[in-house]
Amino acid sequence: MSARELVVLGTASQVPTRHRNHNGYLLLWDGEGLLFDPGEGTQRQMLRAGVAAHDLNRICVTHFHGDHSLGLAGVIQRINLDRVPHEVTAHYPRSGQKFFDRLRYATAYRETVQIGQAPVAGEGGVLVTTAGYRLEARKLSHPVESYGYLLVEPDGRRMLPERLAEQGIRGPDVGRLQREGSLGAVTLDDVSELRRGQRFAFVMDTRLCEGVHALAEGCDMLVIESTFLDEDLRLAVDHGHLTAGQAGAVAREAGVRHLVLTHFSQRYSEPAEFERQARAAGYEGELTVAHDLLRVPVPKRR
Repeated sequence: MSARELVVLGTASQVPTRHRNHNGYLLLWDGEGLLFDPGEGTQRQMLRAGVAAHDLNRICVTHFHGDHSLGLAGVIQRINLDRVPHEVTAHYPRSGQKFFDRLRYATAYRETVQIGQAPVAGEGGVLVTTAGYRLEARKLSHPVESYGYLLVEPDGRRMLPERLAEQGIRGPDVGRLQREGSLGAVTLDDVSELRRGQRFAFVMDTRLCEGVHALAEGCDMLVIESTFLDEDLRLAVDHGHLTAGQAGAVAREAGVRHLVLTHFSQRYSEPAEFERQARAAGYEGELTVAHDLLRVPVPKRR
């Protein structure tokens, strides 16, 4: 299994179908798990996908429409039932605090695990910085307050073997140079180059807006809703959603490496049309039309 991969638990929009569960997406990232938008049925989809409550470290809810949040109650209770040994933190719009509280305590159960609460407000911003990533949120445009999420890995350095050899640096001295930044007259810049950190963005229910473009910019993987096909653009705008062509254009303009389309209206029966329209908008990178229980590796570092 890839150390960094997306596990797709559900891909339907408002109405689930026989083949598509309500939303649910688990990003596995170097031993941590970030669960995005757990809709109804997420707990069972996790079982089918071979992931467990112990894999969860954060739960990120974009907004409090049912197809993005009704699974919270079951997931939180499962975290407690399984006595997950680490704290799990929930991020969600602060304006929906009453909905989060209702879902967290929807029925009686025994609390055994600390669920941290770190809601998002205003225009968003940096939510948390860890050793492995920075998690940010940006406000989107939907009939109810909605936020997209961005995970950014810190930039690092890539050692260049030929330059190390030219300087006669080998073995333990390489590690020392990396730790200390210099070795005699040789600096880290002399024998390495910048390695840009990876970026993952999650963009759900929204019209085109500044937040969509800010989240997508330079992403290695963009998971984005494409509820409607382009011929239903008016419906998309009226209901606060994107079309496949709009998603493809966003990814093209942002230089996205791997585009994952999801959150499909039940009115459509031909998934290939979503890819065709995203390609017609000029996107030439790797593209996945998501389906339930799919695993999608995050692209390798550049």
